[in-house]
Amino acid sequence: MKTNVAQLIELPKFLDKRGNLSFIEEFKHLPFKIERAYWVYDVPGGEVRGGHAYKDNQEFIVALSGSFDVLLDDGIEKKVFSLNRSYYGLYIPKGIWREISNFSTNSLALILASTSYNQEDYIYDYNYFRNYMHEKD
Repeated sequence: MKTNVAQLIELPKFLDKRGNLSFIEEFKHLPFKIERAYWVYDVPGGEVRGGHAYKDNQEFIVALSGSFDVLLDDGIEKKVFSLNRSYYGLYIPKGIWREISNFSTNSLALILASTSYNQEDYIYDYNYFRNYMHEKD
């Protein structure tokens, strides 16, 4: 797995007549140790979550229920990933702008993060983000 490129990762799935099972293991399915887990739910129609980038944090997003779109922007190219299967996750390296939208009714987004919450790690201003990424090159 490339750790500097956003990518969809298929997770193990065990199909059973009693119900299916999938799981995530750090350093096996993710290139980082999980320091934080949080989830987004009950998002009103038309709302957008995210709207920021991280200087250091990496994330892995799974649609545990329902569906939503994740727009990723590295400052040059934008790409949309539609998440709608609980056995696929989206790895997002640090330094990528993200916006999550088009939440279906009763959708549930699980986000696993490589760092503890740190307000100083967030970049909320898109122009600052573009300049920050350009300076790093």
